[in-house]
Amino acid sequence: MDAIGVLMMGPMNSYLEQELDKRFKLFRYWTQPNQTEFLAQHADSIRAMVGSSGAGASADLIDALPKLEIVSSFSVGLDKIDLDRCKEKGVRVTNTPDVLTDDVADLAIGLMLAVLRRICQCDKYVRSGAWKLGDFRLTTKFSGKRVGIIGLGRIGLAIAERAEAFDCPISYYRRSKKADTNYTYYGSVVELASNSDILVVACALTPETTHIVNREVLDALGPKGVLINIGRGPHVDEPELVSALVEGRLGGAGLDVFEKEPKVPEQLFGLENVVLLPHVASATEETRKVMADLVLGNLEAHFSSKALLTPVV
Repeated sequence: MDAIGVLMMGPMNSYLEQELDKRFKLFRYWTQPNQTEFLAQHADSIRAMVGSSGAGASADLIDALPKLEIVSSFSVGLDKIDLDRCKEKGVRVTNTPDVLTDDVADLAIGLMLAVLRRICQCDKYVRSGAWKLGDFRLTTKFSGKRVGIIGLGRIGLAIAERAEAFDCPISYYRRSKKADTNYTYYGSVVELASNSDILVVACALTPETTHIVNREVLDALGPKGVLINIGRGPHVDEPELVSALVEGRLGGAGLDVFEKEPKVPEQLFGLENVVLLPHVASATEETRKVMADLVLGNLEAHFSSKALLTPVV
């Protein structure tokens, strides 16, 4: 398969990049100074594309690659891939579901604890020597808090199961009520937020879920409420979130994702009730290795005329 051209959209994982280079003819898109000229020169050689949560396959890019057969995403999210254009062109699409569920759910719980118990501030307190001058202030208990989840798919369910271990009542919102769960269902995000101490964003990013957390939702969550976002940045109206935090209309936030990554609103930097992470929910050595193997497995299955491991289109 070393003659098959594979376009890698950006630096994602060193192991994945090395293995793609060994097994295929790898083109590194992000290293090209003139990407338009590069595509025109190599379009007929590229039969596969590897994207990620940060760089995928737009309609224009798909149209520029007439020999493209498959897009294998190093991510569970598909918001960076034009699925409709892939369907039109007969381009197969795969992603990496399930394998990152545990890590993302673990981090969601970690963010809840970090925000409520002020773990980051406690660490700074000790390192700065301030503890010698007196005890750290009291924080907020996590166990027993009402946890509301937007989206109850694989990741949402994993978060719910973990939060239950802390005796947290679970409720959720999705397009329709889930049949096989006893969690409390609310028919709107505002209603869910009004009945939650912690609101977790864990749904897929679509046009319908863009800014699903807006000013009305944040006000419903209230000055003691906490927002956790391990979904995608555009799920949240970021200027409204910043305003709510700065004005004290929202109690706190734990954010792994942002609207215009890697840009983060500087107003958040000085807030002690906010924990900021650089989109690392699935970023463990173990999980990224499994994700990479899944990307490679899908590519090899396709070019061997075998069934795809995790087909989307």
